[in-house]
Amino acid sequence: MKLGLLELWRRPLRFAIAGASLLLLSVLLLFLGGLLDGLFIGSTGLLRAQKAELVVYSSDAKDSLVRSRIDPDLRATVESVDGVAATGGLGVALVGGRVPGQDDLANLSVTGFELPVSSMPADVQLAPGQALADRSLRAAGVEVGQTVAVGSGQAPVEVVGWVDDTDYLQQGGFFVEPSTWRQVLAQSRPDSNLPDGTFQALVVQVADGAGAQEVADAIDAATAGATSTLTKEQAVSALPGIKEQDSTFSSIIYVTLFVAGLVVGLFFALLTLERLGMYAVFKAIGASSRQVFSSVVTQSVVVAGVSFAIGAIVMWLLTFVLPAEVPVALVPSRLVQTGVLLVVMSVLGAVVSLRRVVRVDPASAIG
Repeated sequence: MKLGLLELWRRPLRFAIAGASLLLLSVLLLFLGGLLDGLFIGSTGLLRAQKAELVVYSSDAKDSLVRSRIDPDLRATVESVDGVAATGGLGVALVGGRVPGQDDLANLSVTGFELPVSSMPADVQLAPGQALADRSLRAAGVEVGQTVAVGSGQAPVEVVGWVDDTDYLQQGGFFVEPSTWRQVLAQSRPDSNLPDGTFQALVVQVADGAGAQEVADAIDAATAGATSTLTKEQAVSALPGIKEQDSTFSSIIYVTLFVAGLVVGLFFALLTLERLGMYAVFKAIGASSRQVFSSVVTQSVVVAGVSFAIGAIVMWLLTFVLPAEVPVALVPSRLVQTGVLLVVMSVLGAVVSLRRVVRVDPASAIG
């Protein structure tokens, strides 16, 4: 190990090619992972922010919020089910908003709600014509105190505060009380106009001691199949494109990691071939194959770790220059996971040189 570190210290340029390759691969991996996380966060925030455990759609909506309809009678049936502690109406209108001083429309998911989400105070009260905006809308010029003209009817809505991580389908969360939401929906989507008391979905808080899945099954049984009740996690997965984008990006990330392993494997195979004479001398003076090989593994770990650290810094700097339309999010868990996987693949790549190290004949060093 000390031998490997000593060589890295004295001859760092020998490892420049492998390091540069892993640096570029690190930036690519972090960009892909950041894009995947950004798309996920920007599409699912509204549902993930709910304090409720269940989401109830009408059965004919195919688990789509905008197509679902829950009328007061159906809601009363849901509320009568054992294990249901509280319900809240939920509805969304995906519209544009005219922000003062901005030329481009802001993409808004105007959300009518009854139960507050995790970033709201429990006693939040909004008057008609008031909204809490997601902080992501700052990029579109939204500020507290502004009046935004919302939807095709340009309904005036004043921003009175902020919420966090509540975007829906890549449109900024814009939370209003139900009557304001119905006004925006009726003006912008006349064919989707809903009467008072009717929401697109219900969020359900489960009573203490009750199982979420058991209560979900009981709700669907009580409504005779008129509802489709999902846990919050299931509702997130059912959003359009979530499973597909996760599968696609994950496949690309794993292929890139495999390429990283190949790069390291090829580099250390060539490096080992170049240094066979030196390894033979070490073994001739008493070094074991394990000691020699540990130096190779140490070098692969250090090269991969340093390359990833620099790549993470580069990716962090890139987030400041990427356009707002590119939803890249650097999530700490993703950084750790990517770094660990890159180091593991680098070690596996270095293992290909083990056979050559073990078979080095000390007698070849004589003469």
